[in-house]
Amino acid sequence: MKNLIPKNLNIDAVSGVLLVVAAIIAMIIANSSFRAPYENVLHTYVLGMSLRHWINDGLMAVFFLSIGLEVKRELLEGALKERETAIFPAIAAIGGMAVPALIYILFNRHDAAAIDGWAIPAATDIAFAIGILSLLGNRVPVSLKVFLLALAIIDDLGVIIIIALFYNSELSTLALTVGMTMVAILLLMNYLGVTKLVPYLLVGAILWTAVLKSGVHATLAGVVLGLSIPLKGKPQQKSPLKALEHDLHIFVALAILPIFAFANAGLSLDSFSMGDLLHHVPSGAALGLFLGKPIGVFCFSWLAVKFNIAKLPSDIDMKEIFGVAMLCGLGFTMSIFISSLAFGDANAQYDTYARIGVLIGSSLSAIVGYIILAKTLPKAPNP
Repeated sequence: MKNLIPKNLNIDAVSGVLLVVAAIIAMIIANSSFRAPYENVLHTYVLGMSLRHWINDGLMAVFFLSIGLEVKRELLEGALKERETAIFPAIAAIGGMAVPALIYILFNRHDAAAIDGWAIPAATDIAFAIGILSLLGNRVPVSLKVFLLALAIIDDLGVIIIIALFYNSELSTLALTVGMTMVAILLLMNYLGVTKLVPYLLVGAILWTAVLKSGVHATLAGVVLGLSIPLKGKPQQKSPLKALEHDLHIFVALAILPIFAFANAGLSLDSFSMGDLLHHVPSGAALGLFLGKPIGVFCFSWLAVKFNIAKLPSDIDMKEIFGVAMLCGLGFTMSIFISSLAFGDANAQYDTYARIGVLIGSSLSAIVGYIILAKTLPKAPNP
């Protein structure tokens, strides 16, 4: 089972630290005399799009490409290949998406504008969550790492589907036609046994441009491209999928995610009061992550074991599952991303409220989850 864990898993711990540092720096700048230059730089237009737009639609497409690659690898030869290892985290992920969304909806059911953000607390930040878990080192059983990794991957896949179905603007028939043509070409290359990465990346670039113009969110092009990359190469050739995933992992973890955090976590608190924390948008986002995620993940996991739908790995118990369930409340990158889709510039106040709720809920989840796992995991390192 050890081969299911990425060899460079410690990179995620570094990424988690960089995410926090980037978010803190952005918050400090946004509430200082440097706020205007910060916003001016992010709103600088390059090739028809603002710099923030390039980050959120361009760099994040690369992030979603890495998710697509990871999902395909895990489905074909990893933790999601066998039903026995996939069903437990899959059920936990369903609970971890449904309950937080319901909590958010409960808080915002009377506000038609706010309800658009229902999916904000449904997301788990895979790099951040695994990064926190990595801080506990060899005390963490391999099966617990696999559970969190598989759960987070399924969670991301669920969020991708949600974005595709619910967070799109007016659609362009021409751009969609071009995009679907590119998808057909990707599938044809895969069918014909093309294993060189360059043709896939070139078609993927055209696909991203078409999807960007279509009204469907451009990051989904990254997922489609990732799923089209072949796992197996020619004889004596390395796996194209694994090679690209390996090359992207460091770039995504140490550059793209911190840059995204820096560009999107810079919230000005000038007009925000402590009383605003009780507003239904930040309350729904924060409690959806901090309470909804662990309740959903833990309860669905417990029910799956109770009714013999899935088996609990022999080297972990439900106390450790609860600790991991708390870490799933780390929504950060994905939750802020969904907030930008749900509200964005059209409803900047709610976007700010939601992001503050995400920062609070994610921070509490990280702290409490780490404390629970530090107390429940065995003191001696696992072999």
